[in-house]
Amino acid sequence: MKQSSLIYFALAALVITGGIMYAVISTNGDQLPEGFVQGNGRIEAEQVEIAPTIAGRVVNVLAAEGDMVATGDILAEMDVDELSAALDRAKAEVALARQTKAEAEALVLQRQSEQRRAEQELDRATALLAGQNISETVFEERETIHQVAEAVLGAAKARVATAESRIAASEAEVRRIEAQIEDSLLLAPMPGRVLYRLAEPGEVVGAGEPILTLLSLQKVYMEVFLPAREAGLLPIGTEARIVLDALPDYAIPAFVSFVSPEAQFTPKQVETLDEREQLVFRVRVRIPEDLVESRIEHVKTGLRGVAVIRVDQSSAWPEALERRIPQELFE
Repeated sequence: MKQSSLIYFALAALVITGGIMYAVISTNGDQLPEGFVQGNGRIEAEQVEIAPTIAGRVVNVLAAEGDMVATGDILAEMDVDELSAALDRAKAEVALARQTKAEAEALVLQRQSEQRRAEQELDRATALLAGQNISETVFEERETIHQVAEAVLGAAKARVATAESRIAASEAEVRRIEAQIEDSLLLAPMPGRVLYRLAEPGEVVGAGEPILTLLSLQKVYMEVFLPAREAGLLPIGTEARIVLDALPDYAIPAFVSFVSPEAQFTPKQVETLDEREQLVFRVRVRIPEDLVESRIEHVKTGLRGVAVIRVDQSSAWPEALERRIPQELFE
């Protein structure tokens, strides 16, 4: 009995030892060659708040959470009854200002005629005064009439300028209201997926208060945190690969699009305490837009994985990281 127990424990020890050796060998085998760095992260995309420019009542919300939308799709509609009434009034004010300008221009013509006649009378009075054929009093009367005519003409021209300013202001108000009416249709600014639906038809929302949150799928990326000795070697545009836990046998082409200029402590979501205690730099590894757009229906944010970055351009990519995602996985 003792001998069989010893044999059992010896076999168990061999199995455990063999498992540990296998794990060590596997880990060492997965280590990257020189010229590469890597970091853990998850697939993320930029979030865009879809909100009205002015306060109002929501008439309709055409997108549901999880819906895929294309650039220019109508996502929500705002009530425009008050804006339509304001637009009618603004257009009426434009018409009134134009009519006022026409009347002012007609008055200018009349005042110009009066000014020319007063000028002629003054010239005649000046000649008669030189020959002492009229008195100083009559000459001064003609001079005063001429001055009044010039002042009245100037006032008439000022009315024309005022009318033109009112026309410009009224037309600007028309354009402003038309822009607000146009903005009452909330459109998708880029292709993406609806992440949150935050308002329903009938609700009144404030200016800038989001109705939907859109996950932009034009800028899909993974953020990793690297020590200074590694992050300092990364110029923007450095080639990278993303390997997802869900697709460990394939690598997604990517590139470095951002390196933080300031160091920070590693965020709490990083797994090990040792890593969280280090000062690191945030590095964003982005998937090219054309690759995302061609497979936009299959992009899933939140998937975890590893980003591998080539810091030495002379280093050849390991064979495992050259296996691109096949097209048939997305068909």
